[in-house]
Amino acid sequence: MLLCALLGTLLAGCAVAPLPDLKAPVPEAWRNAPANAAPPAADLRGWWQALGDPALDGLIDRALRNNLDVAQAAERLQAARQVGGHARDGYLPNLHARTNDVVNPDTSASYFMVGFDSSWEFPLFGAWQSTKRVATGQTDGAQAALRGAQVSLVAEVTRRWVELRSAQRQEALLLAIRDAQQEKQRLLQTRVDLKLAPPIEAARAQAELARAEAALAEPRQAINASAQQLAVLLGQNEPDQAWLEPGTQPRLGAWQLTAAPADMLRARPEIAGAEAEVIRAAGELGLARKDIYPHIGFGSSIQWSVNIATNHRARNHEGIFSAGPVIDIPLFDWGQRVAAAHAKDHELNAALLAYRQAVLQGVAETEVALGDLEQLRGREQALTQASDASQGGLAATRKRAELGLGSGLDVQDSAIDGHRAELELASAIAARDLAYVSLYKALGGAPMPVPPPPRSAR
Repeated sequence: MLLCALLGTLLAGCAVAPLPDLKAPVPEAWRNAPANAAPPAADLRGWWQALGDPALDGLIDRALRNNLDVAQAAERLQAARQVGGHARDGYLPNLHARTNDVVNPDTSASYFMVGFDSSWEFPLFGAWQSTKRVATGQTDGAQAALRGAQVSLVAEVTRRWVELRSAQRQEALLLAIRDAQQEKQRLLQTRVDLKLAPPIEAARAQAELARAEAALAEPRQAINASAQQLAVLLGQNEPDQAWLEPGTQPRLGAWQLTAAPADMLRARPEIAGAEAEVIRAAGELGLARKDIYPHIGFGSSIQWSVNIATNHRARNHEGIFSAGPVIDIPLFDWGQRVAAAHAKDHELNAALLAYRQAVLQGVAETEVALGDLEQLRGREQALTQASDASQGGLAATRKRAELGLGSGLDVQDSAIDGHRAELELASAIAARDLAYVSLYKALGGAPMPVPPPPRSAR
């Protein structure tokens, strides 16, 4: 009866605690999504292609191959996989070869000993499953870190490219404004010289020209910074010369969100990493609880001894074999093992709270990005209409000047207003592009290609 009770206790202790539920709720529908957005999940592969810039496609391909942060994360994933593949080997039989020298306590003889010993600790009390959980959590965490590096890289390359091309567009428009201000200042100075206008008008025009010159510094700083950051993202020291040549500003255009994939939120690297941390913490809790119970295994050894120094006759080359159960029963340690188990329990609770926080943060970022994208779409449409109206006004002013019904000053004023309207539109286009980047990063980014196999050691 006592043996049956002991066996029942042992088998009960071998069971591992179930994993906590990792299905934190996500919204069935986004509050800030357009009214016509459909609920099915969307294919996010190559989402940056909606910006219609082939140069960006090439940059992202190069960045995924050459970025150093992604390469580091890939190496750490390989390391985690190497270790995880052998995580439970400690509970398999092992064999050691050993040598030793032994002196009799009475200093009457000394021996050189050589032999083999084997041990096998049984993975009882949930040790097998808990060890697997720790390895799985570490590998999944490294996988989430790699995906996070890839998602952040794609988003950052897209962001920097949008900022670079937008700054170049702004520089071109500011140069046009400066040229118009120069022509306006020249015309006013001519009128002042002819006594047709007071000198203060020429002074004001000169001040406007100086402000137009000063405004060029901001986009030029942005061009330099964006190009240099792109170089870092692509793993190179200097930006490509082609980047510094003005190009077309990326633009979403008529693109609108047609699907709001709430399930994609679970693919966020931050959430995947939090899930991996819960699995790892659950495994460590299981191992801490396992350490409260006895360690049970089996051991054997065979050894030979050679008498290398003696003060009396003794036999040489003697061998001996031993085998039997190995039981290590912890009796008293001032509560350290129990305290360690309680500590791991709290760490698991903390990991669960971090997982819930990661889901909440993902929901919040997605809602904000959806709201920003929709508001900026309306702003871009309004400024497009304003820019078109300004261009129409400029054409009418030029026609009036050709008919002698207006002056060159009127033409330059109208041109300056038109360029400023285009400048506002360029900023609105860039803001909407960046909100688009933020949305898909909030949703977990696009599916990344499988990382290349690690390079063989030389």
